[in-house]
Amino acid sequence: MRHALLFFVLSCLAVPTGAQEKSQDLPTNEKAQKTYQEALRHLQKHEDENALESFKKADKQDGGHCRPCQVRIVKYATELHDWKAAENAVAELLSEVTTLREVAIMHYQSGMVLLEEGIDRHKEDIFSRSHEEFLKALATAPNFPDAMFADGRALAHLKQDEAAKARFQEFVKSKPHDELNLQRAQRYIEQPELARARMAPSFAVNTIDGQRISFDDLQGKVVLIDFWATWCGPCREALPHVKEIVKKFSGQPLVVLSVSLDKDEQRWRDFVAKNEMTWPQYYDGGFDGPISKLFGIDAIPHTFTIDADGVLQEDHVGDAALEGKLKKLLKRANELQASKAAAQAPATTSTQ
Repeated sequence: MRHALLFFVLSCLAVPTGAQEKSQDLPTNEKAQKTYQEALRHLQKHEDENALESFKKADKQDGGHCRPCQVRIVKYATELHDWKAAENAVAELLSEVTTLREVAIMHYQSGMVLLEEGIDRHKEDIFSRSHEEFLKALATAPNFPDAMFADGRALAHLKQDEAAKARFQEFVKSKPHDELNLQRAQRYIEQPELARARMAPSFAVNTIDGQRISFDDLQGKVVLIDFWATWCGPCREALPHVKEIVKKFSGQPLVVLSVSLDKDEQRWRDFVAKNEMTWPQYYDGGFDGPISKLFGIDAIPHTFTIDADGVLQEDHVGDAALEGKLKKLLKRANELQASKAAAQAPATTSTQ
């Protein structure tokens, strides 16, 4: 699964993200300009690996001064786990910024690249470097909520749980606008070990019937997310099994969410109604939809099971082992709910 990143450089360093770009935002070298446009065409075709190589080439042709190339190299190199390219591009961007705000943003971005690299490569020294970058960002811009949250994660991966909790508390006190990370930080304060687990990304969706589902509001429940589309034969074949799971575990702390990658929204709506798909349904609009990109979906059907702590696992609908796994996860979820209810129950006193 691709890790989601907050690429503030795209907006804060004034680099446009659309296909149409102003002349001052393009490379200065004529050959680099052609290569850059070639890279954009690769992106339109969802050929991210080819696009990345073209952005690298354009930056080199431009003497290492193509800012829009570097921004996109950071993004796509991180997604494709080309860590050397991502780190080099961040270093180039950092050498070119001039304002304190930009310096803070680039140290934050450097820390994010290293954090994702550390998670991918499981190396403590990379987490240490990530923490150092976040400290530099916060030294330059003390009121930087996203750097606080990210540093909490780095500290958790370094198993410095008390320091991580303090950083998450600092993030909460900063009253961030990011409600999803606020909910996540509050969970990490209670259980800092979750900040180094393979947690499901935070998200919120509005379902077909107008219900709003926020992932972190589902704390304590098991979640089954099924990515599918009406045009996908294997997805249609798996539909009876999804219905069976919904029916079999009705009344249990289980939420099944189907995420459609259809391009034709009306066709999706008609299919859902015709096939009586009564559990939560969300229309994402294709592989480039926000939830699909968040989970790194590049093929369907693709299913994720998320336990009561929010830890992510990949599964396949139709797999005989899935129901057995769900039973175990639901047993633990019920135990956690019972334990929480007992802890919240008012103490009783005996009278003589």
